[in-house]
Amino acid sequence: MARLTLPAQELMYRGHAACPGCGPALAMRLLLKGLGPRTVLSIPACCWTVIATPFPTTALGVAVLDNPIESTGASISGLRAAADALHLPDVTVVGFAGDGGTADIGLQALSGMLERRTDAIFVMYDNEGYMNTGVQRSGATPQGAWTTTTPVEGTRRGKREPKKEIMAIVLAHRPAYAATVNPAFPEDFVRKVETARDVRGPRFLHALAPCPPGWRFSSEETIDLGRLATETGLFPLYEVEEGVYRITRRAGTLKPVAEYVHRQGRFRHWTEEEVEELQAATRAGWERLLRREQETAPSLPPPTPPIGGTPAPA
Repeated sequence: MARLTLPAQELMYRGHAACPGCGPALAMRLLLKGLGPRTVLSIPACCWTVIATPFPTTALGVAVLDNPIESTGASISGLRAAADALHLPDVTVVGFAGDGGTADIGLQALSGMLERRTDAIFVMYDNEGYMNTGVQRSGATPQGAWTTTTPVEGTRRGKREPKKEIMAIVLAHRPAYAATVNPAFPEDFVRKVETARDVRGPRFLHALAPCPPGWRFSSEETIDLGRLATETGLFPLYEVEEGVYRITRRAGTLKPVAEYVHRQGRFRHWTEEEVEELQAATRAGWERLLRREQETAPSLPPPTPPIGGTPAPA
């Protein structure tokens, strides 16, 4: 029998209300496998308050606090202070918010949590829209995507603005640790969660979370689309610790973005020219990430000069 590479313990239970193929549900399951039971979750108004915590029931095996959509960063700062006052240093405090509650409505609280150096983890599960309330556009919705508030009609071609670069915003705050994670690569996901759990200071995880009804694809394709997002370079997997970038999923040749775009109804209106523009932008983004990894790689110390003065040849 093959050895299991993921923790066996399940802290997300049956009976939740997620849609079939829900990317946020997969992200939560893997997150809790990496965190373990000594965890307190703060969840704002989002898909997950409907999925797991309608009073008086829960589908999660850890302590959960529901909070307003704009308040996750402030909530986990308060929870961390309470845990410290109760002398509970082994409790991991985690905020789990969608892209709307992170990159849009919750951005100021996230910034405050990072600036205060709160010893907690903030997870953004990115389904690229306000899916719980009917598929409205968010700052994380890709440029050109259809949503109910970015229709495709006449000269309108979906969302006009580019996707907000939340990792760039977070990294400007110099967190202790930040990483992208994807449920389609579970071992990489759980390893990064375990790393974040054991680091002290503010940490941030950006989790891709494909949404079948919002992205308009069949529910059994969630993992395939997640893989394509990374293998095309649209959602690269990397981590940043103490300013050092490290790519954790590297492909020899990126797959064409057309393979990803053409499988989702939200991009059905795209022309080949639009696909080519996305391909060029994705390639440029991947090359920038490669340069950052190279530029921040720790340099080797200079060779020790021999006794007597003359440095040894390199």
